[in-house]
Amino acid sequence: MRRANGNPRQRIIRGMHTAFLSLGSNVGDRLAQLREACERLQDAGEVVRISSYYETEPMEFTAQPWFLNCVVELRTESTPVELMRILLKIERAMGRERNQAKGPRNIDLDLLLYDDETVTTPELTLPHPAMHARRFVLVPLAEIAPGATHPILQKSARQLLASLPEGGEVHRWVAPED
Repeated sequence: MRRANGNPRQRIIRGMHTAFLSLGSNVGDRLAQLREACERLQDAGEVVRISSYYETEPMEFTAQPWFLNCVVELRTESTPVELMRILLKIERAMGRERNQAKGPRNIDLDLLLYDDETVTTPELTLPHPAMHARRFVLVPLAEIAPGATHPILQKSARQLLASLPEGGEVHRWVAPED
């Protein structure tokens, strides 16, 4: 396991890397926004797999509409910090406004895992610091990559999901016919 502290460009080997991203939306046409975000992710690399869509209950700030979420596997040449910057740029281009922490949003792109890297910088913490406790992340992640391993906890997505307490409704969502 490689650790990146300070300047990750000096420690992350250039080449192709596998990243897992969580996408979510609970404002406007949720499905259209997730699809647009997936298209825009082509700027960051190759979208290898996209999980099913899941309708999920909001956490922490619960007085808001339910989310539509999915997880994407991305092959990228970007470093973790570069990738995070690309994700933030996509959010801004899609009109994301950060008015309220954990509040409603048209698009939310989170970097969950990047190879087996751990990164701690002012811009980024990897793995995502809350991924192991979020059913709305682990259900779609376990669907497309059940063996994806949390590099600190050394548990797979499937194991992390099995260890979660009850709660946090997550339902597979089927898009209406176009």
